[in-house]
Amino acid sequence: MSEIGKRVRIERIMNRDSRNTVIIPLDHGISVGPIKGLVNLADMVDKVAKGGANAVLQQKGMVKHGHRGYGTDVGLIVHMSASTNLGPDPNNKVQVCQVEECIKMGADAVSVHINVGSETESDQLSILGAVAESCDFWGMPLVAMMYPRGKGISNSNAPDMVAHAARAGAELGADIIKTNYTGDPQSFSHVVDGCPVPVVVAGGPKTETDLEFLQMIEGAIEAGARGVAIGRNVFQHEDPIAMTRALSAVVHEGASAEEAILRLKKQ
Repeated sequence: MSEIGKRVRIERIMNRDSRNTVIIPLDHGISVGPIKGLVNLADMVDKVAKGGANAVLQQKGMVKHGHRGYGTDVGLIVHMSASTNLGPDPNNKVQVCQVEECIKMGADAVSVHINVGSETESDQLSILGAVAESCDFWGMPLVAMMYPRGKGISNSNAPDMVAHAARAGAELGADIIKTNYTGDPQSFSHVVDGCPVPVVVAGGPKTETDLEFLQMIEGAIEAGARGVAIGRNVFQHEDPIAMTRALSAVVHEGASAEEAILRLKKQ
């Protein structure tokens, strides 16, 4: 029965026609504070929902401040990991809630963050394994944010490192992997081919132009990515609704970056 639960919940965070997803992470407040775009969380959730996002991702304490009861519905992913940039090791992600808490909040999925190559990699992998077991028991989809990060990681976008991180998440039971884009479709297809569960790309730092950003997404989808989990490039955009619509065009309709830019400019 738990597999039925996972299938039902995954349908709430993935488009049933394209089988892809547009996730907007809004959990940055725990790491860096109330930055631009996230001061009023309810307002931003409303904007990305209007733009067609499939799901938003939030820390447990913020769900009551920005999920829903108004406007367009949107899926909810509750993030179970945290660290702050004020701490001695921001790469040390710790577990801050339980799957059962997320069920009580009405979550459609949960997520954990693992920094592969960090000094606390072993602890984080242990958390991932335990959360995956709990998710299987309760029928809760698990998104694993798998990043190559640590003192020995010189290039966190290196294809072999990203492929290893993505595969590690699948090996320990994740249902969806979020990871870095490697820079081009050919190298990212290596990541996708080596991971037996859907892979979505992270947005990374805010890009210089909208076209550059959408070209990255177009390349990821071409390589076989099943969607995106994009934060700053959406919630810090001058028009988050329009940017979410443009993203959705690339992810769900197969639009080119140039076509999506035209839609963005028409908003």
